[in-house]
Amino acid sequence: MSTNTVDNKKKVTTATLAAMKARGEKIAMITAYDYTMATLVDRGGIDMILVGDSAANVMAGYKTTLPITLDQMIYHASCVVRGVQRAFVVCDMPFGSYQGNPDHALASAVRILKESGAEAVKLEGGKEVLASVEAIVRAGIPVMGHLGLTPQSINQFGTYGVRAKEEAEAEKLISDALMLEKAGCFSLVLEKIPADLARRVTEAVKIPVIGIGAGPGTDGQVLVLQDMLGMNDGFAPKFLRRYASLGTAISDAIGAYVSDVRTSAFPSASECY
Repeated sequence: MSTNTVDNKKKVTTATLAAMKARGEKIAMITAYDYTMATLVDRGGIDMILVGDSAANVMAGYKTTLPITLDQMIYHASCVVRGVQRAFVVCDMPFGSYQGNPDHALASAVRILKESGAEAVKLEGGKEVLASVEAIVRAGIPVMGHLGLTPQSINQFGTYGVRAKEEAEAEKLISDALMLEKAGCFSLVLEKIPADLARRVTEAVKIPVIGIGAGPGTDGQVLVLQDMLGMNDGFAPKFLRRYASLGTAISDAIGAYVSDVRTSAFPSASECY
């Protein structure tokens, strides 16, 4: 049962999230990619659902987030939106849908909102994508920024290691965060950066900051649903806390079903018409 002190029936909006930061109330965010899981997550009292481009990994089996397309993200987001009553739904803009130029970025963001029903978009990067952020915000579309480890840049980074450990990169990250806030971002994700730096950024900006692998000093946290439910045994970064072991439970349930089918224990007389 949810322990949130916010109204678990009233629809979450950007104003709700801003008020939560102002009150010092932590924001809970999780990923989801389909109707069934979105329904369960929403029922659990989550504040924000991110339809992440991590769908490329956990739903499609790709090694990186790069292959997923705009059409596929819209499909996943539309499935999630149909399962949600309360949570605020944010959809990732996939690689190649916003980096080229502001007009292309705006067209991509408009498609996401019109075709999926998501309430905001998220994109990676700071100064490099500032013009795209400004164009989307001017159109009245809420934008969530994303700094630190930006998985769409994996081929540039060459590693999924902690970012901004050196002072120069840390200072650029703070500058980018302030820049994104000024450009109109309603929120910001910080991924896999030192906890002290994440706290400094959170204190420096007025918008809600959501962390993943960024320590407890942010305004909220986000995890990938399948990871925190223990459905992905091969992924175990330091920041991940598993709240269930559903991978084992599901495999055991399937094994029991297979056994019952093969021994004719299923269906029983009471399960026949």
